[in-house]
Amino acid sequence: MKRFAVIGLGKFGTYTAMALYEDGHEVIVIDKDKTRVQAIKHHATESIVFDATNKETLKSLGLERMDAVIVSTGTQISSSILICLYLQEIGVQKILVKALDEDHEKILVRVGATEIIHPERAMAVRVARGLSQSNILDFVPLTKEFEILQAAAPQSFIEKSLKELNLRARYNVHIIAIKKEQEPDNFILVPAAEYVIRANDILIMLGKSGDIRKIKALQ
Repeated sequence: MKRFAVIGLGKFGTYTAMALYEDGHEVIVIDKDKTRVQAIKHHATESIVFDATNKETLKSLGLERMDAVIVSTGTQISSSILICLYLQEIGVQKILVKALDEDHEKILVRVGATEIIHPERAMAVRVARGLSQSNILDFVPLTKEFEILQAAAPQSFIEKSLKELNLRARYNVHIIAIKKEQEPDNFILVPAAEYVIRANDILIMLGKSGDIRKIKALQ
């Protein structure tokens, strides 16, 4: 389990926090709008109402111990810049910030952002790639109960064949593809039962969300 903080609970911040929490991580959410914080309190480990541009209060939260802090303050450019600067001064190692444009991005990088997020641009690229480079995974019919997820092979899977692991019987999860961590072009679709899992294998799994989480917990 990892620890994350999400500052700013607009649509992007809210969906990001909920997704991380549903994946089993510890998530702290922060926003100065009490209504927004109340709306997500059941989908977060801790929900806090305060203005994150208050440096002294921000320092008291121990955010430097987080695996990452995500900043998404909407159109409040000055707020995101100040928060990013304070997080960097506090000692947060991984700071992801939503940028509105390229100039905003340049400033954020200078004040300590380690990764810039452009949600609209990323989604546009994803849609375009899906249309121009159709992938079999895009056509798997899923319900809300099922999901496709890729994750590094747990240590207990290494050097064992899919037949030995028998994931379908043990977890009701299907390995539909395998790719190599450092070799994105090395992609095995529907691997044979005799396939032996290696240390750098990324497993692409299909199954119910709860069943897949049991495998992720083995990491």
